Amino acid sequence: MQNGMHTDRDRCVRAVRSKDARFDGWFFTAVTTTGIYCRPSCPVVPPKPENMTFLPSAAACQQAGFRACKRCRPDTSPGSPEWNLRADLVARAMRLIADGVVDRDGVTGLAVRLGYSTRQIERQLLAELGAGPLALARAQRAQTARLLIETTGLPMADVAFAAGFASVRAFNDTVREVFALSPTDLRARAGGGRAAPTTPGTLALRLPFRAPLNPDNLFGHLAATGVPGVEEWRDGAFRRTLRLPHGHGVVALTPHPDHIGCRLTLTDPRDLTVAISRCRRMLDLDADPVAVDDQLRTDPLLAPLVDKAPGRRVPRTVDEAEFAVRAVLGQQVSTAAARTHAARLVTAYGDPVDDPEGGLTHLFPTPEALAAVDPESLPMPRTRRTTFTTLATQLASGALHLDVDSDWAETRARLLALPGFGPWTVDVIAMRALGDPDAFLPTDLGVRRAASELGLPATPAALTARAAAWRPWRAYAVQYLWATDSHPINFLPA
Repeated sequence: MQNGMHTDRDRCVRAVRSKDARFDGWFFTAVTTTGIYCRPSCPVVPPKPENMTFLPSAAACQQAGFRACKRCRPDTSPGSPEWNLRADLVARAMRLIADGVVDRDGVTGLAVRLGYSTRQIERQLLAELGAGPLALARAQRAQTARLLIETTGLPMADVAFAAGFASVRAFNDTVREVFALSPTDLRARAGGGRAAPTTPGTLALRLPFRAPLNPDNLFGHLAATGVPGVEEWRDGAFRRTLRLPHGHGVVALTPHPDHIGCRLTLTDPRDLTVAISRCRRMLDLDADPVAVDDQLRTDPLLAPLVDKAPGRRVPRTVDEAEFAVRAVLGQQVSTAAARTHAARLVTAYGDPVDDPEGGLTHLFPTPEALAAVDPESLPMPRTRRTTFTTLATQLASGALHLDVDSDWAETRARLLALPGFGPWTVDVIAMRALGDPDAFLPTDLGVRRAASELGLPATPAALTARAAAWRPWRAYAVQYLWATDSHPINFLPA
């Protein structure tokens, strides 16, 4: 699959006729005779090819006057894998739009974050996605609104503002235009909505993904490296606290065969869209596992690992700056020691939260709080203290920017310039915080041990040369190599 797939008409027609769910989110089918747009896997009888037109985004469909199909609900399909694969302007803009930047700061704020003019951003998004940033943000608001209308008993006014609409009128108009139903009719069609949650601010959602998804290393890694007080595994779910634009939240994520169960408790419902986006990113739910695994299978030594447990994802993060700090704390120490160091910082400098359901007690400390830490109080070698304090100071001052819109190459260079940052630390941050799917760890002990057992080259240089055939999915190859070990990161907790 590649950028601009919607322009390959024959391929799109074949995907629609086969109802292939792998293509959901890559393009949308608009039917000119009905005025409806669908996902490729829509269960209804496919329209005649001459009545199909293919568009790159739900926003482009809506802007062209098409309504969302009531059967396949194309607005709820997984996001395009493009935005996690690429590092160009359009991909960075899409990650920021998903993170709610346009709703909070407008198109001007988006432009400031990206360092381009609003005209340049509009032009590039229109050229590739058929819609500008306002239309893309509007489509996202409509998707969030539908989710709340159909799965909660929230009053419609609360739904409107939680979804990011500036007024109830704009909410009503958008829902009618996109779904050809009023908000009340949409709820009635879904069965009336669920009863209001007993815990104020708690919502239960289903997060879709492209199959296959192997939850073992994904949830195993998050649980085994979880920071006490911030993260925990409880009752079959990974739970953690979230620092969000308008407040904080607690999320519980439970793996199921066809979706990820997501239970969110928010102090401000306006943070719903951002919270969902960050959880999807942490779990790598918009990945294209078939494309990844097909590429890795071309190596005869990796193929058995892929065939044994396909669909591995890269465990990522909900907070890029937090992960960078944790990567430094984990330098040259065990997983248990790294968790202990982080837990002490959380207790001393994190913001307390109330968690009536479990053992979560704090938000991870902000860079500003960590920059004020007395280096002499840190139980680590002096050189690592310098690394820690330099990173915290750079993050707090804004000299170093780590976020969903970070330029991967530029950020790598900035990190390598800091004291104590070598290739391993930089690439693990690139892989798990920045989301670079091609980040590689040839010096990692677990990777080298697996390479030796499989008969892959032993030296980092030779292994890197061999891994060129795995590009652009080397971060996923790391997951398959790590999975050859018996470390707890590779297994769902009991």
